[in-house]
Amino acid sequence: MRISRRLAVIAIAMAPFAGLSTMAMAADSSLGTPSGQVTMKFKSLDIGVGHTWGTGRLTYQHHTYRFKIEGGSLAAVGYSTIEGRGTVYNLHRLQDFEGSYAAVNGEVTAGTGVGGMVLNNPAGVRIQIDTTSSGGRLAAALQGMKITLHK
Repeated sequence: MRISRRLAVIAIAMAPFAGLSTMAMAADSSLGTPSGQVTMKFKSLDIGVGHTWGTGRLTYQHHTYRFKIEGGSLAAVGYSTIEGRGTVYNLHRLQDFEGSYAAVNGEVTAGTGVGGMVLNNPAGVRIQIDTTSSGGRLAAALQGMKITLHK
């Protein structure tokens, strides 16, 4: 009887986690068709209005392309160095990757932190990125980034 109670308790405790992979797949499908991978390294310096700059690499159709990041944010204070990895969705032509992206993100970094965001551009390209950061920054920010491919 004790063993079955323990199993029941474990089953009840694990139930919320049973659908996580299904939910993750559903979230991916709602973003569109995966078409590439990105890595990014950028820095943000903010005093209310902030500045973001950095570099990245796009892997698309078996080629790697380098790019530059410039942008800014509103409603943030502090400094952080951010590294991210993510998936690019709905990229059908390389030139559609370039341009202005917008996102709403939140970050609390005191030493190190983790986060994520989805960036969208007018061409329909979306970048879902998971980030790790270091520094000291507090943001509930509207983020804008301009991505330019190195020629």
